[in-house]
Amino acid sequence: MAKNQLIGGALWENYSQKVAERMDNPKYRGELTEEDAARLGGKLVVADWGAESCGDAVRLYWIVDPATHTILDARFKSFGCGTAIASSDMMAELCIGKTVDEAVKITNLDVEKALRDDPDTPAVPSQKMHCSVMAYDVIKQAVALYKGVDRESLEEEEIVCECARVSLRTIKDVIRINDLKTVEEITQYTKAGAFCKSCIRPGGHEKRKYYLVDILREVREEMAKEKSMAEEVKFNDMTIVQKHKVLEKIMEEEIRPMLAADGGSLEIVDIQTTENGKTLVYIRYLGACNGCASAMTGTLYAIQGYLNRKVDENIVVYPI
Repeated sequence: MAKNQLIGGALWENYSQKVAERMDNPKYRGELTEEDAARLGGKLVVADWGAESCGDAVRLYWIVDPATHTILDARFKSFGCGTAIASSDMMAELCIGKTVDEAVKITNLDVEKALRDDPDTPAVPSQKMHCSVMAYDVIKQAVALYKGVDRESLEEEEIVCECARVSLRTIKDVIRINDLKTVEEITQYTKAGAFCKSCIRPGGHEKRKYYLVDILREVREEMAKEKSMAEEVKFNDMTIVQKHKVLEKIMEEEIRPMLAADGGSLEIVDIQTTENGKTLVYIRYLGACNGCASAMTGTLYAIQGYLNRKVDENIVVYPI
């Protein structure tokens, strides 16, 4: 980040008033002791995360009711920047009153949203979003200590973007489902890579296990290979799912636009195969096609003939 971004004033205008207030006067900064725990009848938990030598570390104190696992009180000490202090302060506040299992679900995005002055305006500039991640990480550490388990066991999925808490599985799914071709599209759909940008490609301020450019390339290669394999399979030998994809693509690209010219459309309701090798395609007319006299004659013959020529001669179309 350029120096003038830090002190020039423009960056500070992107912080919410809540963040500014908690930077200067955090409500929950401090520590809790065994005496505090005894007074409240709870168990003291002290969790550390980050590296103090790097100037980026947080210590979280909880007093937990062992009977209900409810967090009775929370405090923190932070050795990070103002954003980290404000995020840790809000994190401590969000923990109080929750059970340990509820607290472990608090993410850095929850913290950031709680710091907003209005729901539609981010509380911190995107360059500083990663500073709230420590709050998320130290909660995980506190839960692991309280439960006596390995912290890694609390992670259900591989996280690619720590700032937005977007998993590897989610990113792969959105690429496939939406046929995404660029990293910018991944960011639009998931917010992964929208903040500190370390997960986009190697060379950022943090080394990452996964990078969006690599995930995108690998998934696109897998999709191309699957497409190539699918194209080698004859339509009649395809599974129902494969047949549906082929037919839906033709409907969307070539048949529905023709029907739309007259205000109509259709949807595929079911696909069945018969023992004599026929593929029965059941459709439902929509719009102006629904109830049109030619829908059962001329339009139907045109659709079936088109599919017979373009896909397979054994397709039979039935309106329902």
